[in-house]
Parts: sequence; structure tokens; C-alpha cells
Amino acid sequence: MLLLLLLLLSSGDGKAQHVSGQKKNGSCVCEVNSNMWSFPAVNYNAMLQQVQSCEGSLNSLQEKLELSNQRLPQIQAVIKNVTERLEPHQYLNNQGLYTDLSFHLLSQELSQLETDIGAIHSQLNNGQTQKLSKEVGKLHTDVDKMHISKTINMKTVKEKLRYLKNGVESCKSIPKDFRGQGRFCFKGLISNISDPVMTKVSPKGKTYISGSWGKQAQMDSEGQKSSYWVQPLLNSHIWGNTLHIYQTYEDFMASANHKDFTIAPSFTHANTIEGPSAVLYGEALYYHCYRSIDVCRYDLNSNTVKRVTLPGTGVGFSNKFPYCYYDCRVNSDVDVEADEMGLWALYATVGNHGNLVVSQLVWDNEAETLNVSQTWETRMFKKSVSNAFMVCGVLYATRYVDEYHEEVFYAFDTATGKEDNSLAVPLEKVAKGVASLSYNPTNRQIYMYNDGYLLAYQALF
Repeated sequence: MLLLLLLLLSSGDGKAQHVSGQKKNGSCVCEVNSNMWSFPAVNYNAMLQQVQSCEGSLNSLQEKLELSNQRLPQIQAVIKNVTERLEPHQYLNNQGLYTDLSFHLLSQELSQLETDIGAIHSQLNNGQTQKLSKEVGKLHTDVDKMHISKTINMKTVKEKLRYLKNGVESCKSIPKDFRGQGRFCFKGLISNISDPVMTKVSPKGKTYISGSWGKQAQMDSEGQKSSYWVQPLLNSHIWGNTLHIYQTYEDFMASANHKDFTIAPSFTHANTIEGPSAVLYGEALYYHCYRSIDVCRYDLNSNTVKRVTLPGTGVGFSNKFPYCYYDCRVNSDVDVEADEMGLWALYATVGNHGNLVVSQLVWDNEAETLNVSQTWETRMFKKSVSNAFMVCGVLYATRYVDEYHEEVFYAFDTATGKEDNSLAVPLEKVAKGVASLSYNPTNRQIYMYNDGYLLAYQALF
């Protein structure tokens, strides 16, 4: 008798299998094909190889990921550094300074320059104005040729324009009665600077390493004739709002009988002093205004502030173009100076590629306005200079030599537009950092705020 036995067996495809059986000797006998349940060694080996290969790939990916995690901060730092370094160049590119020159705008600029030179030539009619007329005419011819062939390099033309602009400004600065106006000035550049003739610690102490000081600087001033003043920067060596004035030299040396002025109500006010550069000129303190491209004038009598915006494309402020050379002096972007010719502002612009720019300031007493009368552009990179000052319309720049010495190495004459890089006038100091350096025309002394020390020198011609 045949019996049908249902065996529920697990097959390769997961389905049940029906098996026929036969009764023999009281037992149920059936034949079952077990091949389908044999261990799939071949498939297992293939799968094992895939697993091992996958595990190797995962380990390799993990190593690459760990290496990437280690290098990613370095790459991000490099990208940030490159981005910051390229930012000024991107600005110049956006301004069209690194693209094809706009001949239309250039022709307009040249035409205006020819008009200015023509007006000056009609008044002065001297050798210098005749030379400028010929040079601007030649440049106009070169630009016309460039329009056709584009063979003249744009940078050369821009440099020539800078030179001609400086020449025009220099012509404007020569008064009709030159000898009478320049009676206080010597011929030639500074030949030497004495050892310090005065050494004193700032009234606030050596911990306040930035600031400015000096003697009242206006020639023939009716007020504050013999006054000495100190203006320390009390907040982060960047900002200040107080001015100390001593009526006599004796009071200054004794740090006694001084009068204090509060320039602004706080260190973040719009009238706050920013940077280590100020000058007491007549009845007012002139300085760089808080986080701006303005020069401020604080009137000692009325306690009012007037300001003027400095000209130029991308005027540097908030530590964009500080004095550096060896060690940067933070927020020294705008330097206000005085000499026999009046007031000056020294700064740098993106338009002049970070090089020093000199602007002459004029206070209009009747209109009670502060104005910029003229501007010159130099080829001296401001961050390669440790400080600067003006003497008889000449810009002098210094550089770091060592902890106890500076050197006057550069001069730019606003009267001629000429530069001199061959100077080597030594300047002694008692500490490493020079916060401010200014010349006083009333006694021809140079004042240095030297990391909390107040030093004075005699300029020799």
C-alpha cells in the first residue's frame, strides 16, 4: 500500500516539497533527493569574497575620510587667507582697474586735465606750466594711438596720469608771492635729526602705548602759543576722547596745572578720536574721526566738531592701511600733520593701490568749514612705512631699523611732485613701537609717541 507522505522541507526557493513513500516491513520508506539542501560552498565563497572586498573598500573610504577631516581645516584656512588677500584685487577688478581701459572716460579725464593746466598756464606762464602742457598733449596723442592699436600698456598710462595730476596740484600750491609765503621754510631736505632733546613718560603711564603729543603747531598763533598737549588712546590703544593741555613747558614737564577737554561722551561716539594721530593747531584739535574716512576738528572754545571727508577711491580706515613695516600700529590709517604750509592728512587708498596719499586741509574761518584743497598720490606703499610727517610741504617716511633706531628713508615734495628714496637719516628711540611722529614748525622739533614715552628731537637742515 502506497502512502503519500507530505514532508515540509525547506528548499532553495523556500517552498514545500511533496515526496512519495512505500510501506515495507511495517515501515514507511521514501526516497528524498537531498542535493537541493547541500551547502552552497561556491556561492558562499563568492559572497565571502564580495564581503571582504566591500570591507576593504569601507576601510579605504574610512581612511580617506579621516585624512579629509584632518586636512579640511587646513584647506579652509588657506582658502580664507587667499580670499582675504584677493579681496582688494577683486575690488580693483570691479572698479575696472584690471580690465580694458575705458577710453571715453580716459579722454574726459585728459580733457579736464588740459583745461586745468591751461588755466594755470594763463596765470603763471612759466617753464613748469609749459612743460606740463607739452606732456599732457603728448599723452593725449598716445591715448589716441592706443585707441587704434592698444599698444600702450594701461599701467603706464595710469602712472603718467598720476604724475601729471601731481604736477598740476604742485602748480596750484605755488603762491604768487612764493618767497613771502615760504619765509619759514629752508631750501633742501632734512639733513639730520638730533638725539632726543626731551624725554618724558606719558601722564597716563607707559601702559598706554598709543597716542600723540606735541606743542601748539600754528605759526603766528594768537592763542595757545606755548601750549603743550597730550592725547593718549585709552581704549584698546585705538580710541580716545580726552585731551590734556598744559599752558607752559614747565607745567608740562611737571604734569601739573593742565586743563582737560572731553572730545566725545564715549569711546563709540561719532566724534571719538581713532588712531594715534592728532595735532593741536591754533584753537582746535584735528584728528581722525571714529570709524570713518573723515578728519574732525574739535574747537577748544565752543566744544563743537566739524569734519571733512577725505577724497579718493576706497580710502583706508579701520586698520585697512595702517603704518606697519616691522610691527603694525593698529588703526593708524589716517595721519593728521601740520607744518609751515598748514594742515595735512596722510592716508592710503585702494585707487592708489595702498600707496600713501597726501591731502592738504584748510579751515575756512568765515564759513566755519573744514575743506580739502589739494591731493597728491605717491608710489610709497603705506604698510611698508613705520610712520610719516610733513615739513615745508615735504612728506617724510620712516622705517624700522631695530628696537632703538628708526630711519627716515623717503621724501615726497608736493611743490615739485618728485620723490627721493635715497635718504638715510637716523632717528633714535627708547622703545620698539612708534605710535605717532609729527613735526612742529614753531620750533622745528619732531615729536614722537614711543610706546608710552614722549620724545622730542631737533630737525636740522
